[in-house]
Amino acid sequence: MSKRPDFSKFKRIVVKVGSSLLVDPAKGLKTEWLSALGEDLAALTKKGVDIVVVSSGAIALGRGVLKLARGPLKLEESQAAAAVGQIELSRAWAEVFSHHKITTGQILVTLGDTEERQRYLNARATIGRLIDLKAIPVVNENDTVATTEIRYGDNDRLAARVATMAGADLLILLSDIDGLYSAPPTKDPSAKLIPLVPRITADIEAMAGDAASELSRGGMRTKIEAAKIATTGGTHMIIADGRVLHPIKRIEDKGPCTWFLTGSTPVSARKTWIAGVLEPKGVLFLDSGATEAIRIGKSLLPAGVKRIEGVFERGDAVVMRAPDGGELGRGLIGYDSTEAALLAGRSSRDIEKILGYAGRAELIHRDDMALGVG
Repeated sequence: MSKRPDFSKFKRIVVKVGSSLLVDPAKGLKTEWLSALGEDLAALTKKGVDIVVVSSGAIALGRGVLKLARGPLKLEESQAAAAVGQIELSRAWAEVFSHHKITTGQILVTLGDTEERQRYLNARATIGRLIDLKAIPVVNENDTVATTEIRYGDNDRLAARVATMAGADLLILLSDIDGLYSAPPTKDPSAKLIPLVPRITADIEAMAGDAASELSRGGMRTKIEAAKIATTGGTHMIIADGRVLHPIKRIEDKGPCTWFLTGSTPVSARKTWIAGVLEPKGVLFLDSGATEAIRIGKSLLPAGVKRIEGVFERGDAVVMRAPDGGELGRGLIGYDSTEAALLAGRSSRDIEKILGYAGRAELIHRDDMALGVG
């Protein structure tokens, strides 16, 4: 693919909003701008598009409320500012979307929530359920507990992780620049906007300079890193100028921006990852009914499992074997090996009685399977 995609074809979009777009150091929240963005996103939801927002701004808002001096903050000051600002930030997003009769849900994450499998699955399930319930998840890094050593340091890469976690087909980074330039435009007046990046090469990476903004931790280099994460996960990405009113509408109207293209889809990229990257930790031996159900695209239920081998945790990759012993495929298991052994051969209706809590009906969801890889 070497042309700009059709914006109207995207079904799930993650929009990242930077601190400098949301917050004026002297005046606080930019309510007019936020209201205009809310109109853009509400218009997309009316067209059936799933929206997830990744929003910075908690520390910037909190430091204003607490009247902290301008300049670098100590870690504990940042955490305190985030604790105050997060309330203001979530209230702002809730009010903006409530005008359009849209419910919002706040999700605070840390690096560990996307790197550790079980926490990743929990966050992914929460985002998915909010979307199913027609609520817009508003995600932010949990700055109240993150430390200098473990934090993302910017929300661009966080947004890319969230986009792949949510199975989004498009990520939009709204920034204080309208895309990737051939050279840093603040230093080179002849620099030209790169409208389309089919593949991230060394030359593309060399074009990324640091974009300066007092309230933002991210620069162009982190946006390129975000593009690598997103496109590897099957998600297209856009860098666009968010300083204008109605920035999403501007993209829809083919305004200036940079597209980073992916050659796969979120589903195919995920299945490739399951099939070829993760090391299986166990084996599930299936009966003929479950084998046939999986071959026609259904999830694996406990009743179809005859026995289990191996020791694994929830979220690990396991091999699924047909009655003849052949490898049917691989998948991410929804229970640890002890629980899965208790559930094998039993009805999903009995899960709560067996485990003492109401777990997921599937041992492996069809979205978490890659078939025919053995």
